[in-house]
Amino acid sequence: MAADAGPTPPGRPPDDKTLIGEQSGRAYSSRARRATRQLAAVAHVAAAYIGIAVLVAVAFGVLVPSMRDQSRQMYDVLLSSLKTGDVLTEGEAVAVAQRNPAALGQSVAETDVFVGLAGGLARYDDFRVPGVTPTQAIALRSYIARKYRIAHDVAGTLIQTTYEVGREKDLDPLLLLAVIAIESRYNPFAESHVGAQGLMQVMTRVHRDKFEVFELGTDAAFHPVANIKVGTQILHDCIRRRGSITGGLACYVGASGPSDGGYGAKVLAERRRMSLASGIAPGSP
Repeated sequence: MAADAGPTPPGRPPDDKTLIGEQSGRAYSSRARRATRQLAAVAHVAAAYIGIAVLVAVAFGVLVPSMRDQSRQMYDVLLSSLKTGDVLTEGEAVAVAQRNPAALGQSVAETDVFVGLAGGLARYDDFRVPGVTPTQAIALRSYIARKYRIAHDVAGTLIQTTYEVGREKDLDPLLLLAVIAIESRYNPFAESHVGAQGLMQVMTRVHRDKFEVFELGTDAAFHPVANIKVGTQILHDCIRRRGSITGGLACYVGASGPSDGGYGAKVLAERRRMSLASGIAPGSP
């Protein structure tokens, strides 16, 4: 009968089983620590992203209602600018014109054009421009609305307005539409660094007297019809003073010398594009 081996005496090297067990324990402990560190890193990153998400949500909660309110205010201002009553009534125009006899000739006509603007929006489905076929009118409206990213009904109303005002001043409506395109890209609230305002970028400081017939005074520069009326009058005077369309455009842009910096060429090129897109011959109101 074999004797019991008993415990390993001191100083005796451990057997293979003991070594394997110790190594397995250390490997398991190392893997556990590594997994713990990875989980901690993932938790840290997740917490950071959750914090960012919370901050973004709070920011949206604060800013989006404000942005929505601002958009609504801009929309209300635009709709208001296309209404008639807030700008001028016939009685008010006559009263102002009586104080300013030089404006008497155009005061009563202002109300008719304002009515035309509001009516144009109401008659979107029955869009017509006198002297132009329906196909040509719709093609012109589509060209302006698409290129300058404005609503089709607003584009149509501005076309009707320019045709009406252009005929009053014996000016080509396509020329007026081209001037608006180059000056403001059909943004009625545009303002340059020198103070030119509205669709036709009228210098209200220079032409303050032309706005006296409007109830809003120079603030009417941001009303589309008022701006077109005044801008057309200025262009008409410039063409008459310089004796030609090119000279008048140079005068309109404020060029005192022979060069207008290419402004006239840009306007006339845009008029040609409008003519090609619509099939409307330029040159006659």
